[in-house]
Amino acid sequence: MSTLGFKQVQKLSQTQVLAPQLRQSLKILQAPALELRDVILEELETNPVLEELPMAGVSIENAEASPQNKDERESSEEMNFDEDYRILQQLDEDWREHFSEEKQQYSYSSEDASRREHMLNSLVSETSLQDHLIQQADMANLTEGERTAFTYLIGSLDDHGFLTTSLDEIATLAEIPLESVESACELLKRLDPPGLGCKNIQESLLYQLKLTGKENTLATTILKDHYKLLLRRRIPELAKHTEHSIDQVQKALELIATLDPSPGRKFAEDTNRIVMPDVRIHKDDGTWSIVLENEYIPKLRLSRIYKDLVAQGKVDAKEQEYIRDKIRSAKHLIHAIEQRQQTLERITQEILKHQGDFFHKGVSALHPLKMSEIADILGIHETTVSRAIANKYMETPHGVVPFKFFFTSGYTKGDGEALANTSIKDEIAHIIEAENPKKPLSDQKIANILAEQNIDIARRTVAKYREELGILPTNLRKRYD
Repeated sequence: MSTLGFKQVQKLSQTQVLAPQLRQSLKILQAPALELRDVILEELETNPVLEELPMAGVSIENAEASPQNKDERESSEEMNFDEDYRILQQLDEDWREHFSEEKQQYSYSSEDASRREHMLNSLVSETSLQDHLIQQADMANLTEGERTAFTYLIGSLDDHGFLTTSLDEIATLAEIPLESVESACELLKRLDPPGLGCKNIQESLLYQLKLTGKENTLATTILKDHYKLLLRRRIPELAKHTEHSIDQVQKALELIATLDPSPGRKFAEDTNRIVMPDVRIHKDDGTWSIVLENEYIPKLRLSRIYKDLVAQGKVDAKEQEYIRDKIRSAKHLIHAIEQRQQTLERITQEILKHQGDFFHKGVSALHPLKMSEIADILGIHETTVSRAIANKYMETPHGVVPFKFFFTSGYTKGDGEALANTSIKDEIAHIIEAENPKKPLSDQKIANILAEQNIDIARRTVAKYREELGILPTNLRKRYD
């Protein structure tokens, strides 16, 4: 009979572990321009061997910034340190004296400290929904129980401003009377923005109409009794069930459209990211030019002081090994940055060759292209291409687009021309944009129009692309003006 217990067992196995330098190379390859700047600045803080060159008049191909410079190679290979180590110590003492004199010259008074504190306290940060509501509640005459209930209520709101738990559950958890919770919830619904504290969108919209004195309108009737028809925008059926004209129903829907279906949304955290193109393509004297974004990438070189230290070799073994490691790390970083830029430029050149029609004509001329095709041409692995274009953008004559925009599957037209599915989506969007809103085109009719242009795709494919474009189906696009 076996017994339960713990025991130690030795096991031999082989696993792949990425070396630190390889992990750093991959990180640099994948990072967009702004993130790459943060990575480099972090390395500058931890590696004393690295120096940042002035931004003006320096390119990444600058010989001073390259570890392949002949003088640098010779200096780094001759591991001798002595006189310059003493110079470093002297520099440290000189800087200490300098800052000491500067401190005496520019005294920092209590008045200066007070002004600085006032400036820091004056910095404005975004107000959260909870803070916004608490500020309003402070002006209301709440009992202790209502205030406790109010605190629980605002803590139960989701990003849209709706309650995620019932009032009974809140009363039980807070151990306060249900009447206090209901009173606090009624206050919450009346605060700015209106419609908070409801169970769902339907209840919130109805309450917003009530607060504006429009609880006895057709809009309220539609929201209360025919909500499912409203969601499907069945205007003729709404007119029939409410015994009103189509024009009256249309005006009621316009009133509903002025309400906020997500009252807490404007207080949600802004997750928008700054998009900075890593590559810019423009026409120069009739030919396309590729310009890599270098403005935000610090230009690096090895410190001359440490290079000279390396050439002397009179420090102890630990210090010598430390400087050697930092020099190797610095060289690897500079090389990884150069390799990233070169890889990105080579990929961009191939994109320009394969998608030349796009740069001349726009999205409609985009061709199918796979990452494996570019990888084969450049002699690199497909995953390297994928990492190199990840989260990166290109500025083109037709706007700023992600690199992945150019890699898409496609179809072969009847005349043998290859067409990217992105171009087909663009064509579907143009067809729907030009349709009669009173008689919108069905997916099958759109497929027929595309077939006349030698683009033979199924109706379900049209429906799939239309949904990816965020375009409503036929019945919801129909207008009854």
